[in-house]
Amino acid sequence: METVQKPKLMLVDGMALLFRAFFATAVSGQFMFNSKGIPTNGVNGFVKHFLTAVSSFQPSHVAVCWDMGSKTFRNELFPDYKGNRSEPPQELIPQFDLVKEVVEAFDVPNIGLKGYEADDCIGTLAKKYCANANIHIVTGDRDILQLLDDQISVVLLQKGFGNYLVHTKDSFYEEKGIYPTQMIDLKAFMGDSSDNYPGVKGIGEKTALKLLQQYHHVEGVVENLNQLTNAQKSKIEADLDMLYLSRKLAEIKCDVPIQFAFEASTFKFNVDKVMDKFHEVGMKGLHRFIEPIKEYA
Repeated sequence: METVQKPKLMLVDGMALLFRAFFATAVSGQFMFNSKGIPTNGVNGFVKHFLTAVSSFQPSHVAVCWDMGSKTFRNELFPDYKGNRSEPPQELIPQFDLVKEVVEAFDVPNIGLKGYEADDCIGTLAKKYCANANIHIVTGDRDILQLLDDQISVVLLQKGFGNYLVHTKDSFYEEKGIYPTQMIDLKAFMGDSSDNYPGVKGIGEKTALKLLQQYHHVEGVVENLNQLTNAQKSKIEADLDMLYLSRKLAEIKCDVPIQFAFEASTFKFNVDKVMDKFHEVGMKGLHRFIEPIKEYA
């Protein structure tokens, strides 16, 4: 009896790809202005990353997830969340809408919901469809590793195009000695300087990993405070509220009320429509990235 192949859903962290592409060229001032004076360097690099990933992982279904504004429910929990981030550069701002137009030209759904991060949308879709599809999440953001599961892999972008570190549930355990879901507890202790929340002062990754290997999660550690060294105990007691708050901030929400039809994410595109959009936006030299994925046209 012929086995039916499971669909392969590729979920793309749009902001991660766009920012990576923008800053890779912005450092040397290569903003690639089009005839309307709009910079296109981020969009251009995004398309290269996007199409190279399609060519490498050959998904049957694709969706791109986006942050929708800088404030989310996490800012209500902790006003300083991501408070260390500067405003996006002027040259990047017009590219936010432009990149979504290009994604639409491929007939790929753009997914995002105000009040939530792209990670939350990715987590929601990954958990909803992993029973019936193999999921590849394409990102540069290690936070998403907490979603790893039997059918969920995370493709971390490395330097250049087409270089990936592909993580599975097993490879994560080999690297860290904890399970992917325990990464939420790890960040609860360590905090996250890039997202601007502190965790427990004085508890670093090494100590946090040791505690989680022994006591499994935040609650397990707190229940066994008397087993810890005096220094560890006093640090955790001093920052107990922040420990629990950091855990809430670290956890990707997987029940976001987004509108999404799986069938609408079937990846098939019209080459003329895409080339017209490239021409309209003023992007050159991308046709060679279309060649390897012509079977989807």
